[in-house]
Amino acid sequence: MSGGHDDASAPAQRETAARGRRVLIIEDNEKLALGLRNNLEFEGYTALVAPSAEAGLAIARAEALDLIILDLMLPDTDGYRVLRALRDAGDATPVLVLTALAEEADKVRGFRFGADDYVTKPFGLMELLARVDALLRRARPGVSGAPPGPAPVTFGDVAVDPAAHTVTRAGTPVVLRPREYDLLLALVRRAGAVATRLELLREVWGYDESVMSRTVDTHMAELRRKLEADPADPTHLLTVRKAGYRLEKGTGGRD
Repeated sequence: MSGGHDDASAPAQRETAARGRRVLIIEDNEKLALGLRNNLEFEGYTALVAPSAEAGLAIARAEALDLIILDLMLPDTDGYRVLRALRDAGDATPVLVLTALAEEADKVRGFRFGADDYVTKPFGLMELLARVDALLRRARPGVSGAPPGPAPVTFGDVAVDPAAHTVTRAGTPVVLRPREYDLLLALVRRAGAVATRLELLREVWGYDESVMSRTVDTHMAELRRKLEADPADPTHLLTVRKAGYRLEKGTGGRD
């Protein structure tokens, strides 16, 4: 971990936005966990620490959390199992993976298991705090004065209400992870226009042109699983060959 609180250019509003937010750090490196906790608490967060997967899952089940920072290499099991356990239980708390595993395959696996962001060690403290802040703003829009989203949109039996940050299917709420919701909203905003994978990587994940990843495809598959009548033969969340994706509101054919 590098950096510190001598950066006077850090956003002044971050402490206000952080106030009352509860962050769980699942990390077996005691020194690193303590440093993260101290820096998060300095910013105004309430930070909890768990040194193992078992302890982390116990806290996640017992406490109301706003964010989880998760190491993948834990003493009792790997972080991927923690991610799967959380998501299988219906826990949509944003998870930021913080790990020394830097291969693209590790990152894609993390996203596939339910991670919302992925930071590799060593890392810059100010970047990490900015990513934490961004994840929380996406999970709870409006706390930082963000402009309102577009009007509610429906397709098939799905209704997306950006102002309320809700998605329902046949009147039943659908739990989407923050990145899944952001991906859906990126397609909604385009009103049927095609979004390339690179555009979506930039808009939803903040990636640049140098990044090659199947992250978009993985998240799109999850959206289809949750929102399409037949995920294998979608009628709304469509793939445009050699281009990207688009949202089809009607019941027309696929590209």
